[in-house]
Amino acid sequence: MSSLKSTIDKIKALENEKKNLLVEIDGLKKMADAKAAALESEVVLLRDEAKSLKILVGPEASAPNKIQI
Repeated sequence: MSSLKSTIDKIKALENEKKNLLVEIDGLKKMADAKAAALESEVVLLRDEAKSLKILVGPEASAPNKIQI
């Protein structure tokens, strides 16, 4: 009978660990989604800044620097 009891205890422990891991995974997924959203916003701002700077500098900004002799 002790073998059956230890098997039942093991099952309960594993079910509890599974529940805890699922909660942890859910939290980590939410953190990853928030980080992705923050990075996306940052990239949009950087693109806008680059576009504004290109307009400010003019067309020579997109041409490679040429050495004049």
